[in-house]
Amino acid sequence: MKYRDYYEILGVKKEATQDQIKKAYRKLAKKYHPDTNPGDKKAEERFKEINEAYEVLGSEEKRKKYDQLGNQFNFANGFDFDPSQFGFNKGNMRYEFRTAGSGGFSDFFDMFFGDGGIDIDDLFTMGGRNGFTKRGFTANSSANYQNRIRGEDKEAEIKISVVDGLLGAERHISIESPKGRKTLSVKIPKGIQPGGKIRLTGQGGKGVNGGPDGDLMLIVRFKEDEYELKGYDIIQKIEVTPWVAALGGDVKVRTPESKIIVKIPKGIRNGGSIRIPGKGYYNSIGGRGDLFIKVYINNPEYLSHKQLELYEKLKELD
Repeated sequence: MKYRDYYEILGVKKEATQDQIKKAYRKLAKKYHPDTNPGDKKAEERFKEINEAYEVLGSEEKRKKYDQLGNQFNFANGFDFDPSQFGFNKGNMRYEFRTAGSGGFSDFFDMFFGDGGIDIDDLFTMGGRNGFTKRGFTANSSANYQNRIRGEDKEAEIKISVVDGLLGAERHISIESPKGRKTLSVKIPKGIQPGGKIRLTGQGGKGVNGGPDGDLMLIVRFKEDEYELKGYDIIQKIEVTPWVAALGGDVKVRTPESKIIVKIPKGIRNGGSIRIPGKGYYNSIGGRGDLFIKVYINNPEYLSHKQLELYEKLKELD
């Protein structure tokens, strides 16, 4: 298995701020993005490495665990090591030595940060009690560790609006946890991607023999309401009167972020779209799609006598 030095991959120091890490990631992701390097396998692999590194260092919680591992061992990037030699053996679980896991990340990532992998916090906390050392477990501590089984990680879906994903939000959900049914406050990260996951630590399956409870992974799905997400573009529907559609004019529109004035072009057809660049959803490298205002013609429910007369005259001219 290859040890991954995520700081080296992103080209930042270990003391780098979260903002510096984010900037370094965006710069490299843009440089090695497959769209910028079509057919370049080396750029594609580099892009995967960059995303894996940012998946860890971009999260304060994962970065803290990664630093905890790095402080205990003096591995170099690409160093080959057998996890069992250092006490990283989880019951009867076996790890294959491969470059990338099922999620596109390396086996190193899958082992320490993937679903069902080894929890670094548990590893070192347990070591303080049972004799964990840098060279591995003692016979006694290894046996105790294998008897403590971490609870199963579980998955559930959470449906959010496009606005919640775009701006970030806090929502309350009810779940069945290892300690019974409870209501939790869940933070929706700004710009979370469709299919993205929110980890609720310790809310999965119950641990065995004093082992830690597993985690609950909330898979994010977007619901369609007044806004629809297509790729990274946001589709918003508005209604205008027939005369505005025919003659054009300015219409006030409340978008996901603010109120704007939209200029309706003269003679727009039913279902026609007006594109507003850069006001769509966030993509994976910090850019944004577009906002499309889709125009539908709607007759007022009640028309005055004068308005009806005008329609009659139009009918005669047709």
